[in-house]
Amino acid sequence: MQDQIEGAPLIRPSSTDHPLYESVVDACRTVFDPEIPVNIYDLGLVYTIEIGQENEVDIIMTLTAPGCPVAGEMPGWVAEAVEPIAGVKQVEVHMTFDPPWGMDMMSDEARLELGFM
Repeated sequence: MQDQIEGAPLIRPSSTDHPLYESVVDACRTVFDPEIPVNIYDLGLVYTIEIGQENEVDIIMTLTAPGCPVAGEMPGWVAEAVEPIAGVKQVEVHMTFDPPWGMDMMSDEARLELGFM
């Protein structure tokens, strides 16, 4: 595990106040993990959506498990979903497994969909 600066979050905060943020979230919600019938955003796989001053989008995401069969394809699916948004200059999607994904990262909607609520 990477050394953490004391008090620093494990996951970088997202650019939630950027005008494109909600559109990027909506685009992420169109991408599904093929093994789970819930979109990757509500599953909690998208850790950070950072949008720069020139509308460049940097997404940090994870997978439910490092050995996920779509590990090589998922970042491309996310980039393809976000790139067409009007105003987005470029998209980069990065994978991380630190911190590892856990079921507690799912939204209430995802838990309900999967029968955990």
